[in-house]
Amino acid sequence: MSVLISVLLRGLAGLCVLTLLAARPALAATASAPPLAGTLRNAEAWRAYKARFVSEQGRVADTANGGISHSEGQGYGMLLAVAAGDRETFERIWTWTRANLMVRDDQLIAWRWEPDKRPAVADMNDASDGDLLVAWALTEAAEAWHEPEHQVAGRRIAVELGRKLLLPRAPQGPLILPAVAGFSAEDRADGPVVNLSYWVFPALDRVGLLAPEFDWRALARSGRRLIAAARFGSQRLPVEWISLSGAAPRPADGFPAEFGYNALRIPLYLAMAGITEPDLYAPFLALWQKPEAGLALVETGTGRVAARLTETGYAAIPALAACASRGAPFPAALTRVRAESENYYPVTLQLLALAALNARYPACAPR
Repeated sequence: MSVLISVLLRGLAGLCVLTLLAARPALAATASAPPLAGTLRNAEAWRAYKARFVSEQGRVADTANGGISHSEGQGYGMLLAVAAGDRETFERIWTWTRANLMVRDDQLIAWRWEPDKRPAVADMNDASDGDLLVAWALTEAAEAWHEPEHQVAGRRIAVELGRKLLLPRAPQGPLILPAVAGFSAEDRADGPVVNLSYWVFPALDRVGLLAPEFDWRALARSGRRLIAAARFGSQRLPVEWISLSGAAPRPADGFPAEFGYNALRIPLYLAMAGITEPDLYAPFLALWQKPEAGLALVETGTGRVAARLTETGYAAIPALAACASRGAPFPAALTRVRAESENYYPVTLQLLALAALNARYPACAPR
């Protein structure tokens, strides 16, 4: 009897999957974003990336951060695997993510895994950018490889993210909270607090294919408005953590007022989504006029340079931003990826930029 029940349950699950698939073609026809598959065409760089940062089990290691893994990194690895057409590596990374980070009592993803600690997941909170990156990667994989299980898994994450992390009726327009716990108006006196680097613009059109009941495009529009409004100090740069409790954005309480390590992804995500409005890019490109000297991170209150990121992979961000906003040629030197000597974060961002260059801006690419 138990065998019969198991067979019936599997049949019902398959029927649900087929029903979902039947609804997808019309949705896909309305999507404005191009698919990611096949856009990373540097096979040597991808091999080096896997060798340095992806374990045999599928864990993506942040080499500049104690070798930890996080939902963001797993999502990036899955996206790059689809872009490289590498299904085997995609499946390894997704399998590890599912087994080790999907340990909450919902469909969201624990944000941090530390190899030297037990339990390795000490903080059960999620990170909405990691959730969004993984859902986006599953969307791309489902389309590239016609895999209904990835479609179902991506929808589950996207729907949970939409239910728990989107604020659809905020005065500023729809918002995405950085995590389930710790950033809402109920959790903080200056809440809601947002991080503009969590607006993964290229993901927002694509996850709408799986969870069309949420207005992802309205979320993208509100993100662009906030980037234009959240400009602090003489350099008019966004800080990492922004309070939206008042009439105008302001730096959130208890966080450094810095344009920092996370915020440098804002112009990358804009360019990856095909957004070309020059004003959105202007403060970043003004700050990074000489990217070969390193990308500056800035204390917005004083204008002091807090750090310079000198690994060459970072320079792909202003190069792609300059291409998107004014058609500037992408330097040939930045197509060389130094995965063997540079860290996970700059190499990952560089590969994402190169995939976007191929997909969105071939006219800027070196001849």
